[in-house]
Amino acid sequence: MVQRIKPGFSIACSKLLVCLGLVAGGAGLPAWAESVITGTERTPDISLPGSLDLNTISRRPAQTLDEGAADAQQQYKLSPPKKLKINLDEVLAQGRTTQNLLPGGVEHGLSIVDVRAKALQNNLSLKVVQFDPQMAESALGAERAKFDNIIYASLRRSRENRPLTSGDIVQLKAEDAQLDGQLVKLNKAEQQIDYLDGEAGIAIPLRTGGMVRVSTPFERKLTEGSLGTDEYRRATRFSISQPLLRNAGVKVNEASIRIAELDRQAIDAKTRLQSIRVVSLIDKAYWDVYAAWAELDVRHQQYELAARNLDMVRRKVEEGLVASIEGSRAEIGVSDKVEALIMAKTRLQLSQRQLQFLLNDPQYAIGGSTLIRPQSEPILVNYEFDRDRLVDSAMQGRLELLELEVKLAADINKIEYLQNQTLPLFTLDYSYGALSAGTSSLSRAYDSPFDNRFNEWSVGVRFELPMTNEARRNQLQQAVQQRMQRLSTKELQVLTVKREIYDVVDQAEQHWQRILAARQQVMLAGVNYDGELKQFNEGLRNMTEVLEMLGRLGESQIKEIRAIEDYQAALIDIAYATGTLLGYGHVEFGS
Repeated sequence: MVQRIKPGFSIACSKLLVCLGLVAGGAGLPAWAESVITGTERTPDISLPGSLDLNTISRRPAQTLDEGAADAQQQYKLSPPKKLKINLDEVLAQGRTTQNLLPGGVEHGLSIVDVRAKALQNNLSLKVVQFDPQMAESALGAERAKFDNIIYASLRRSRENRPLTSGDIVQLKAEDAQLDGQLVKLNKAEQQIDYLDGEAGIAIPLRTGGMVRVSTPFERKLTEGSLGTDEYRRATRFSISQPLLRNAGVKVNEASIRIAELDRQAIDAKTRLQSIRVVSLIDKAYWDVYAAWAELDVRHQQYELAARNLDMVRRKVEEGLVASIEGSRAEIGVSDKVEALIMAKTRLQLSQRQLQFLLNDPQYAIGGSTLIRPQSEPILVNYEFDRDRLVDSAMQGRLELLELEVKLAADINKIEYLQNQTLPLFTLDYSYGALSAGTSSLSRAYDSPFDNRFNEWSVGVRFELPMTNEARRNQLQQAVQQRMQRLSTKELQVLTVKREIYDVVDQAEQHWQRILAARQQVMLAGVNYDGELKQFNEGLRNMTEVLEMLGRLGESQIKEIRAIEDYQAALIDIAYATGTLLGYGHVEFGS
């Protein structure tokens, strides 16, 4: 039966709570830290697009390479070069055998979409970080299960063999005049008692911090002897314990769930960031292989042209048209081209191995006979990037910033929880039980479980407060200082991202101009090489001058190749700086 609490008791409790609140206020958050937890962090969206469309952040339509070359010629007052007379592809097709100077193996063409797909499937770095979201989800599930109901039961049997023992001397008070006032001594007789007791019930954790229990305990007491008895007792009990200060309230008790949820989001952001980082490395490794193949082709062309010149010079020496020294000069030129070809072959092997390492695909194993030949064409159009839009995109999509915001939101929850932990422990307890008893069998004790003839109840409060409360105060201050540190880190990260955006845009513009300049140099060097070779045949130039111009042609081609590679890397860096990828294959990462 629930007892009504008197109004005076309620007023007294209210005054006590006010006093405890004043005491706890002195042990809570310091005044200097109040401004740190004001406001709330935005909940970041981790499921952001994984690809960046460069056309959407360009101020004007993209400019093609031919259009850029025409503008450069007009800007720098250069005349369009004449067409190169030498067909370099025909030079390779008609060239001599140089298998020992070229990498051996079976070439296998792959597009950048194929490479990305294989990397996402097999890359070991991605396989490692893929476990982090699963572990974070398990941790979140464990926190959500903290309010799971608990079913419990217990059963115990015991026996007492009691000897005869001397008892207390007592004075009887009885209605019978002969017994009233008599002194007697109550000795405990020799007896054997068997006990069987148990309890079954359910404990229900409340989101307010309390605990509700509903149970039914029972007991059997069997006494053997001339005055033996067989008694059964049972009860139906209800109890509730509710904190009123520390650990009180839904917000406090669900804080660990919110923190676990935010930690999961932070790990999702970190995993997506690692995925984007790996795919960006894959993209750069792909274009590095592309450039290595192109450089090898250029060095091969250079070797074939130098070898053709050597054959021509030898014929002229035999015919007496040029001095024999020209043959030695031509041989030196071939030796130089062989050395460059060997270095280009080694560079290709190294770049192949790096890409194979990132792919981790058995088909393209390190040390295998398969060579990857890129099939995708580089992006050779120029964009006039809108820097402000890039910065805005980075502020919204840069995963490092999102991870920081998630952690800042978790810090607020942690600080609010630790603020509550500095309060005194003040708990209200209430219990009620309906009792009944019977003899001979347990079922008789349950004949009328709710007749309410026999009952028990209790209500009480518990108070606990550490003398100094220093441990909880320092934990709170540590959490506040950690949040202040993260706020400073966020400001630094924002400034760093802005600088990165402006840097990579400038680098992309620089590499585009390098491509245009190198393209112009290639055409001019090719025309000049034709002219030098023609004048050599007329006896106006020596072979050293011809080979020098041939070398300039090759270096101009290498410059263009490396400028193209650097331009692709700059575009990749622009996408990475905004927290996305270039949209080669429209790779998306799930949340």
